[in-house]
Amino acid sequence: MAVDRDKALGIYISVPFCRSKCTYCNFASGVYPASEHARYVDRIIADLASAGQRARQSGVVLPRTVDSIYLGGGTPSLLAPELIARLFAAIGEGFDVDPRAEITVECAPGQLADGTLAALAAAGVNRVSLGVQSFIDREAHSSGRLHSRAIVADDLRRLRAAGITNLNVDLIAGLAGQTLASWQESLQVLTESAVPHASIYMLEVDEDSRLGREMLAGGARYHAELVPSDETIARMYESAIEVMAAAGLIQYEISNFSRPGFQSLHNLRYWQRRPYLGLGLDASSMLRAATEDRDAEDLGYVLRSSNTDDLTAYLAGEDHPETAWLSPVSQHEEAWFLGLRLNAGVQVAELECEFGARDVGAALHVVRELEKDELLTFANGLVRLTPRGRLLSNEVFQQFLGIAPDGELTTLKQC
Repeated sequence: MAVDRDKALGIYISVPFCRSKCTYCNFASGVYPASEHARYVDRIIADLASAGQRARQSGVVLPRTVDSIYLGGGTPSLLAPELIARLFAAIGEGFDVDPRAEITVECAPGQLADGTLAALAAAGVNRVSLGVQSFIDREAHSSGRLHSRAIVADDLRRLRAAGITNLNVDLIAGLAGQTLASWQESLQVLTESAVPHASIYMLEVDEDSRLGREMLAGGARYHAELVPSDETIARMYESAIEVMAAAGLIQYEISNFSRPGFQSLHNLRYWQRRPYLGLGLDASSMLRAATEDRDAEDLGYVLRSSNTDDLTAYLAGEDHPETAWLSPVSQHEEAWFLGLRLNAGVQVAELECEFGARDVGAALHVVRELEKDELLTFANGLVRLTPRGRLLSNEVFQQFLGIAPDGELTTLKQC
């Protein structure tokens, strides 16, 4: 009954280069000289070539078959066509890319040159994610975006003409100056674009973005005083769910909506805890142990690693990825808070097969308490977030950290 998550690999490549840094951005990206692009791709290619050796040294399995590739950023579409060709050639040399693999590249509207688009199509890219964030020009510009609504429409046309029709559009609820009315306008334009996938995010306020730091400090730079209230942002998110559903884009994860058959296969592997190899600045990997002939109580069977977010150190080869073996307890916690992100929810019987009924029984105590607070539902062996639970998902997920077994047995079926 247990799902075999080890047969195929997803590859994520971080491309941290941007033409401008958005005020809300909390990723390891920035405006760097174009002269760094070739050095960066050289380093990625070297890491691809040594990935197998590093996996063996770490004692983990690196599947050779790849069924998803994702270039994120930053703005990967800023890479020159020849660099894109070299990058995908290196992936093909080191791995067996499934002919049906989902291959996604993130692009900033207005920053997709004809030669770059041709290189992406030639490399087999079959999915593009456009970081639109708002279809209201003044909102986009005040956030540091360089595009207009007309530019987005033209990019969608060009992508489709190039044969890339699996398209995603990102929107952010909570941008400075955004209102309920302007948000509805953005949603309407998105649905009229007929893209098969949309990602709807609520603005994150933290110290990792310029806007977040300004808001936490009570300042007014970056139009911080014009950021909608938490209550308004929540209403925007709830309305997006309704509008997306009416347009045939069904929510399958907290922030993601798609038509049938257009879910992001690469992102699903994160939430389903399937292996992935992360390359580049601030990229993370999750790989499983090559053998279970080890002390599971001390090490577990999953190795997580994360790369440096210092571009200078990365290019100089002076980076030292942080690695940690996840214990079964930590894996069990992850299974809950990653699985609950999906609208499909968590199948209790599947977790019992993987972790044992005793450990899952301890988590079910948490589930019952959250059910009383109308944050979760638990029926027919399936645990799901409620609509309110999705708005408060971070608070829900925290409740699954540090859970400990109490001996209660809750087996629902035989494995």
